Amino acid sequence: MTQDIRDDAFDAHAYLNQSSWTQVKLGLERITTLLERLGHPEQAYPVVHIAGTNGKGSTSAFTAGILQAAGFRTGLFTSPYILEFNERIQVNRENIGDADLHDIALAVRQAADGLEEEPTPFELVTAVAFEYFRRAECDIVVLEVGLGGRYDATNVTTPAVCAITPIAMDHVGVLGNTLAEIAGEKAGIIKPGVPVVCYTQKPEAEAVIRAEARAIGAPVMTPRFGRIHARMEGLQQVFSYDGINDVKLRLLGAYQPCNAVMAIEIARTLRNQGFDIADEDIKRGLEETRWPGRFELVATDPVTIVDGGHNEQGAEVLADSLRRYFPDTPVTFVMGVLKDKQYPQMINYVVPLAKRFYCATPPESERALSAEDLAQALREAGAADARPCASIAEAVQTARAQAGPDDVVCCFGSLYSIATIMAALEG
Repeated sequence: MTQDIRDDAFDAHAYLNQSSWTQVKLGLERITTLLERLGHPEQAYPVVHIAGTNGKGSTSAFTAGILQAAGFRTGLFTSPYILEFNERIQVNRENIGDADLHDIALAVRQAADGLEEEPTPFELVTAVAFEYFRRAECDIVVLEVGLGGRYDATNVTTPAVCAITPIAMDHVGVLGNTLAEIAGEKAGIIKPGVPVVCYTQKPEAEAVIRAEARAIGAPVMTPRFGRIHARMEGLQQVFSYDGINDVKLRLLGAYQPCNAVMAIEIARTLRNQGFDIADEDIKRGLEETRWPGRFELVATDPVTIVDGGHNEQGAEVLADSLRRYFPDTPVTFVMGVLKDKQYPQMINYVVPLAKRFYCATPPESERALSAEDLAQALREAGAADARPCASIAEAVQTARAQAGPDDVVCCFGSLYSIATIMAALEG
């Protein structure tokens, strides 16, 4: 697949993660020019474009799983990464290899040379993904929006279908100060005449999305979530929806059937456009989907859950899942958050479930709330026992050591902490 002259001194990971470029710079001018210089790889395949605040990663993974099960060579672009950088760019569930990442990042650097304004890291990675999917000869690509939608670097295609997952207050100040303003940015992915699969939103968000779609003639459908029939079989979740029966999800979490149903309706929308996707493919694709860090059971004795919930809505659904799977079991939490998230509201959902908290500072982020400040906020919210720890590893290991065999340990608060949590568990 590689076709560029190799430069062994070039470090693709370093280039794509230059810290001086990490500031948010919304806008499509840089990515549009960069893709033009690359020969518009984003036009080489149909696209499913997915925005939202919560659930868009799982919905993207489910959608890609269905398409792969139906026989399509399927690209998947997501962010942020959980365990390793390369997982952001996948074809048929396989991460981009280091050799391809090196050569394509080098080609992107060459295309970016001389641009009036340097691209952001996300724009560079997006360009790498588009080019990799072209070289891999993908039949279809699933794109998860990075931030917002309207001015996100992924918003440079005319997709076959758009989807919008639950919208909540997140990235306030960047995307807007009200739910309606944030919804307006998410709705920016909607294109004239392109069908939209939209989660049931709060009224102020719903009104904005439907007005945007109506103005440009984009049909909107909302899944009939009331038709979901879910049950538990041990720790496995089984659900049926609208003729697709007894789907056994590998992904735990009370919210995952809803994410799966979003993917079902995306697949059916594509089927209406001529894509050959049978209900059997849908069921198999959902059942084979894995997605790390989403209410994931990572260890036993004691049971240890890792969840990427990182805002108020994420904490709410995490609390619902804990109540469903572990009723009447006090939870030992390992928690670390970013200070620009709504962490006081997050705390309110989990304090009633807690036996104790071990607090840690998320890694490598100027946005991280210190462990000491988080512990103080937890105590002020009524937590009986909240202890700051020197590191995530210390918090995880201490929590598991102090928990009894029948206890539950839950690590959550920041997607950026998950890889460190996993490493601590392996250590």
